[in-house]
Amino acid sequence: MKVFRFTLLFLIAAAIFAHADAEKPTPQEALHRLKVGNARFVNGRLTHPNREKEARADAAKGQTPFAVVLCCSDSRAPPEILFDEGIGDLFIVRVAGNVLGPVELASVEYGVHHLGASIILVLGHESCGAVTAVVLGKTEGIEPIAELIEPAVKQARTEKGPLIENAIIDNVEHFVAKLKEDSEIDGLIKKNKLMVAGGYFELLSGKVRFLEQKK
Repeated sequence: MKVFRFTLLFLIAAAIFAHADAEKPTPQEALHRLKVGNARFVNGRLTHPNREKEARADAAKGQTPFAVVLCCSDSRAPPEILFDEGIGDLFIVRVAGNVLGPVELASVEYGVHHLGASIILVLGHESCGAVTAVVLGKTEGIEPIAELIEPAVKQARTEKGPLIENAIIDNVEHFVAKLKEDSEIDGLIKKNKLMVAGGYFELLSGKVRFLEQKK
């Protein structure tokens, strides 16, 4: 009887996990959802999804975000608004300069491995104060953050075009590359269960420019 009960519980659990996995969007579908949500934001056609009482009740039972967003703490770039998403949709890691240190990496990994997100988006934005401070050498009080941004600024100084904008984009691409170096994240990417992408948010237009994927 005990063996029967164990087998029954195992089958039920397997069915539940299989159903959850079936509902999980592919990385391509997750990226498309972010793009469509941002288009609504840009065009002033927000739907404000998953914010009603029923959505809160569902979220109280657990979270299943479809995306992890590593973004800047800047008050002008709130991901839920600029992607027109709601409660439980995005697992957000916010830190000045959208940098990736050990704590941020652990948080991102939690969103992927434990919560099942299909995409990691590293999101920089126009006029980033942290990156600008590093470019100008005014890093007093933010030295740990500046140290992580410095490689991107160094790269940007070798490029043509606007230095600060290039540094912000290089900073995003630098951390996209760092995430892809993680063996477990890379394994999910190779199985087409996860995507790591970069984006640049334009403050005035509201548009998120998704950066070209680099191998």
